[in-house]
Amino acid sequence: MSMMAAIRAPAETLWKSMKLTTELLPRLRLSEQPDAAVSSSFRIGTASQTAIGLSGLAAAEFHRLRTGIEQDVSVDARHAVLECKSEAYYSVEGESGEKFSLFDAVAGVYRTKDNNYVRIHTNFPHHKQGILDILECEPTRESIAEALLRWDAVEFETEAASRKMVATALRSFDEWDAHPQGQALAHTPPVSLVKIGEAPKRHVQPNATRPLEGIRVLDLTRVLAGPVCGRTLAGHGADVLWVTSPKLPALPNLDMDTSRGKRTTQLDLTDPSDRETFSTLVEGADVFLQAYRPGGLAAKGFGVDDVAKRRPGIVYASLCAYGWEGPWKERRGFDSLVQTATGFNVAEAEAYATYTGDTSAPRPLPPKPLPLQALDHVAGYMLAFGIQAALCKTITASGGSWEVRVSLAAVGRWIRSLGQLDPVVAFENGRPLPPRSMDDPEVSQYAVNFRQVQGLGEYSESKTMTALAHAAMLSATPVKEGEAPMRLDAHAPEWLPR
Repeated sequence: MSMMAAIRAPAETLWKSMKLTTELLPRLRLSEQPDAAVSSSFRIGTASQTAIGLSGLAAAEFHRLRTGIEQDVSVDARHAVLECKSEAYYSVEGESGEKFSLFDAVAGVYRTKDNNYVRIHTNFPHHKQGILDILECEPTRESIAEALLRWDAVEFETEAASRKMVATALRSFDEWDAHPQGQALAHTPPVSLVKIGEAPKRHVQPNATRPLEGIRVLDLTRVLAGPVCGRTLAGHGADVLWVTSPKLPALPNLDMDTSRGKRTTQLDLTDPSDRETFSTLVEGADVFLQAYRPGGLAAKGFGVDDVAKRRPGIVYASLCAYGWEGPWKERRGFDSLVQTATGFNVAEAEAYATYTGDTSAPRPLPPKPLPLQALDHVAGYMLAFGIQAALCKTITASGGSWEVRVSLAAVGRWIRSLGQLDPVVAFENGRPLPPRSMDDPEVSQYAVNFRQVQGLGEYSESKTMTALAHAAMLSATPVKEGEAPMRLDAHAPEWLPR
């Protein structure tokens, strides 16, 4: 086996699991030494370049099927790692260069009564208030720390989940593997694709200049993984309409970056008029991308079966935290929490302790997170890969409606399956992330400019955003860069003409 074939092996396994033709696989070029592209004991370089490479290769395959044009797809591992932290590397003309924190001031890890830890997520105001209500304490780290010392870790995790809040107890890999939810996910791939209905073969224009030209995507996701998927599909030419609720708080520092290439609109699905508008959008969509908890949209009449009946031929893509089976299937979760619950924070801490020689410290060690939101970003590219694989099937003889499923926990299990590096290689040779500045020499070599689109409402002046270019380089159809709404309500809720 050649060096490139070995490096490509994780991608080849997932590609073949989608039952796609293998003609283009040799044209996927990845970095031959992807690890340690960042300082971590986990193979984040391999995971990043593989997921981004699969997404790009699936776009190239769809373009080949519709036009006959073949092309190369190449990904540099370091660029891929930085793109998997894209929310840290952008700037907007005229705005402060001071970088925001990804997490709320009181979010994070706390000691518990049983000599363990819990991680709480308080970025949304209602989640923060819910945690404070459970603890009956003040909104300060000191007050929360004192209150949590009266709780056992799993006891607090269970109480938070019962109130639909987001907190997880710290577990090792062994503890997660023995947990009923870990067992439910034991054989779950990072991305799955299932035919859910019959539909005629999709007709697409054969003279397209972009892989996803003419493909309409309804994006109903928030935070990182889902929006990264939508941004990727937009980069390959899709008309991505990002629909958010006006009742939910905006996350402007994240939304700015993940809005690139999309159009944005707001609809309240509890309002009859907005529901009717949304139903019309569904009937014109090719892809339905959502990150509600399992069953969440079905209660609103837009579950997978509802949408497949309303729009035969749809690709319905779903993202959740812990999968569709097991006792945690309806539990809320975010990347940092899933890392903590499933063993990553323990394993990373133990590897770092081995590197530093601090092997006699009391256990459990303080949790050590991965250097970036790897589960979120890799999940986003796995979603994009799965969606485009499904689109390939809709324009071949099989046609049909398809469902794509990705969960953060299953993506984590796949990253774990890639293995861990020797701690010295990981933390001595592993490269630190660059400063969060677009003026940094390394960051600037990947920088591209986006102009603010003129959508609804008034602008005093169109701004320019500088952000990271997409890491997947397609030789015939380069990823489209150039426009971003930079807000969640810039456009009318309607499709562009095909």
